[in-house]
Amino acid sequence: MNDIELLSNKLFVLQDYVRHLEQADDITWAKYTTDIRSKAFVERYLHLCIEEVLDICNHIIAENDWREPQNFRDLFNILTEQGIISEHNLPTFQNMASFRNLLVHRYDKIDDEVVFGIFRRRLHDFHRFIESISAWIRANTK
Repeated sequence: MNDIELLSNKLFVLQDYVRHLEQADDITWAKYTTDIRSKAFVERYLHLCIEEVLDICNHIIAENDWREPQNFRDLFNILTEQGIISEHNLPTFQNMASFRNLLVHRYDKIDDEVVFGIFRRRLHDFHRFIESISAWIRANTK
């Protein structure tokens, strides 16, 4: 499998994860706060989405032999430096990395309102990422 195939497959997996979240319209705030399975589903799929985003970033950076990222947030700095993602989207994508750390390490107690808000109002950020990477792939495929 070449790099383009690998990235395309990863983008497909990411789209599938996002689709699962988008189709979970039965998870209301009331259900999210009272049903542990619904809460776990949302948290897990958000985590899977973010991990896929980070993996895609790492792969692109490594394959192009760009500078080594200092942390997850820096992945997006590098992609911005290379013109893959816009300065406008940089803070949003960096926040994904911070949110991932919260989900994984629970530095503080996870705020249900924040998680539910991302679930209901920020899934388009993943679509924006997919569009940016897809455009870069198209521009770099000969």
